[in-house]
Amino acid sequence: MLYKTIIQGNIEFGTEKSYDKALKMFITRTETYYKSDILFEPEEIFFKDSLSVNIPRYVKQVYEKSYKNTASLLEYIVQFGVSGELNTWLLDEGKILDFRNLEPQSDKVAVQQFMKGRSLVEQEGKEDAAIEALNKAIEKYDRHAQAYERRAWVNFLLKKHHDAYRDYKKSLGFDPNNPYAYFGRANVYISQEKFEESLEDLQMTIKKSVALQEIHWKARKLKGKIHLKRGEFPQAEFELKLFTKRKFAEGSTMLMHKREGFFEYGMVLLELEKYSEAIDAFEASLDIAEGFDKIPDSKKLRYRGLAKQRAGQNGYIKDIKEAADLGDKEAADMLKAIA
Repeated sequence: MLYKTIIQGNIEFGTEKSYDKALKMFITRTETYYKSDILFEPEEIFFKDSLSVNIPRYVKQVYEKSYKNTASLLEYIVQFGVSGELNTWLLDEGKILDFRNLEPQSDKVAVQQFMKGRSLVEQEGKEDAAIEALNKAIEKYDRHAQAYERRAWVNFLLKKHHDAYRDYKKSLGFDPNNPYAYFGRANVYISQEKFEESLEDLQMTIKKSVALQEIHWKARKLKGKIHLKRGEFPQAEFELKLFTKRKFAEGSTMLMHKREGFFEYGMVLLELEKYSEAIDAFEASLDIAEGFDKIPDSKKLRYRGLAKQRAGQNGYIKDIKEAADLGDKEAADMLKAIA
């Protein structure tokens, strides 16, 4: 039976010795362990000029055995690398049967310091220690695109936007297929109110990721938000419709963005005079108990009431009154106007 497989990513080996060893082991294991049942010929993915394995994106229907052989072989040769990652998926009608995030985890100093720095990035108050570790990774391997990307994110959190921009640019110079660097740089542009540039980077984030990755949906939602802010309602509708209709797996952090996503989608639909759909979007936002947003229910009720009013539906006064009772001043003014 054939299954859809997606493989993409880049691994850099740093030295000719490591590259040659990885290539040799790829060829040897292909012939001896896997009887040539591998999805790639070595010349298709190994590149001597950059001392790397590069798979921008491979999508094909394959047999499960061929996929697993290939994923296992890639998992082995990745350990000769010094930076980068490969992601592999095996899918059956959209259901993930197998996923592997493959990256170097050897005892090389650049590898160890990057892993340490990346871990510290996630710990509040450890920003200086994270930058120190990432600096050491870069000192050992100055083409470490992922280390530049993570250091850029720390600099962004510290509001060192110039340093963050510099590191994102450096990261993308070494790995132009890294969606995380495009997304990070988009946030720098947003902080500088360079919305045109941010939209370009968010589009690149979408292009360089797959819909199975959270970064893909973070970019779509943020892109929709910017289009909404700029009054570009058809473009905002396209992104936010995709986002709100997406079913995320249990435990996905994207579930915490759904509540705000539905509210923003409702705002877009209201502007496009799609009032019935806007009502549904505001109701969906109100029905979601948890989320990262800080939009008060009173505001959602006010806009749902407004959508009902424009749609000619009953119940709009009740929504507006409830919003006013919750302290929404604009809803209170609307009630006076209705009276």
